[in-house]
Amino acid sequence: MTADLNRNPIWAERIHRLGERMGGTRGMVVEGKLTRMVGLTLEAVGCRAAIGGRCDVINAAGERVEAEVVGFAGESLYLMPTGDIRGLEPDARVVPTGRVSEAAVGDELLGRIIDGSGKPLDSMGPLHATKRWPLNGGYINPLARAPIREPLDVGIRAINALLSVGRGQRLGLFAGSGVGKSVLLGMMTRYTDADVVVVGLIGERGREVKEFVDNILGKEGLRRAVVVAVPADQPPLRRMHGAMLATAIAEYFRDQGKHVLLLMDSLTRFAQAQREIGLAINEPPATKGYPPSVFAKLPQLVERAGNGDRGGGSITAFYTVLAEGDDQNDPIADAARAILDGHIVLSRRLAESGQYPAIDIEASVSRAMNEITDVPHQRATREFKQLYSLYQQNRDLISVGAYELGSNDRIDLAIGAMPSLQEFLHQDMHTRFDLNDSLDDLMTLFPQDTLPATRRAG
Repeated sequence: MTADLNRNPIWAERIHRLGERMGGTRGMVVEGKLTRMVGLTLEAVGCRAAIGGRCDVINAAGERVEAEVVGFAGESLYLMPTGDIRGLEPDARVVPTGRVSEAAVGDELLGRIIDGSGKPLDSMGPLHATKRWPLNGGYINPLARAPIREPLDVGIRAINALLSVGRGQRLGLFAGSGVGKSVLLGMMTRYTDADVVVVGLIGERGREVKEFVDNILGKEGLRRAVVVAVPADQPPLRRMHGAMLATAIAEYFRDQGKHVLLLMDSLTRFAQAQREIGLAINEPPATKGYPPSVFAKLPQLVERAGNGDRGGGSITAFYTVLAEGDDQNDPIADAARAILDGHIVLSRRLAESGQYPAIDIEASVSRAMNEITDVPHQRATREFKQLYSLYQQNRDLISVGAYELGSNDRIDLAIGAMPSLQEFLHQDMHTRFDLNDSLDDLMTLFPQDTLPATRRAG
């Protein structure tokens, strides 16, 4: 009897270990089969998986194609592949993996170039990042965010002085194709005083990725940067994941207390990828071919940037928005303008005239500027914009000689100041102007004691 009692702890320990081993397994996995494929949309029956869950589609050769659940109807699951779908055939096995999309994060990512799935594209060996971060991010209480109170130096004189950017601000860079967006982003990457720079190249040309890294970013800029590159030939889900991955990496560094500059080129390609997915699963188009889910996804992505808790880090974000045919009223441009904290417009007319960066000062605004600048700075900026705008309004009269000097004192002042104003807006891509230099140059143009009394009064 005593011997039997002594065996009880042994059996209890064995049962406990077996329970732990069984608890770590997924149990029985019910596989399904592929029944339909239209475009890039895969339809599967016979298995269950949640929205956002991962499944492996296995072809006859045993090769696995990773896909994500993006919708369902009745007993059918709608899957969107993240890789090449060649080789799939009817009744291919569909195996739910039980995983959701996560991002590998860590300091090991600095100086690396990765794709939308987090795999390295450079030749610097495998990534050793072991920390995981949810690809969709988490909810941030807007009342817990630190307010925007400190300026961020981006190294661009026109932006530092006239469109001042605050830490944690989110701005849009609106421009058509070939106006200089990528070069401007590269300059900000090299010249900013942020601790970490995360660059997301989403849906652009594959050739542009190498050019951006080699010619625009350079070795010095890459040293403290992480580049997420997903060219246009990748599936739409991979393009969406690229934007979400870049944001997740920025969130990780922000939670480490660092000040992050997030540059995403472009927000329009992200929206177009979601449009492709929405239309593929029969979501009805609402505005110029864009389904409602597109306009729901945009703020979900943008709101993840910004300041963290008080005393923590920040994400200052620049999102490029393609204005198709230089149309600033594009649905994506309108939606982006409403959810961002300011917009910088690049003008094709100015670019063709030789001004670089081709920033249209009249059409651009920074909504946080009054919170991060002092009164003399605001007065000088206001005077700059007024003189510049006054000259542009009377440009035709001045060009044809119809305006006579002495007719209007303000116009005369604008004509005399215009060469200095244009010179102020010009900046070579290899030249850096920090925040103090930019402000000093602006104050040199407009000393406070020379401004009209009504304008000095603020």
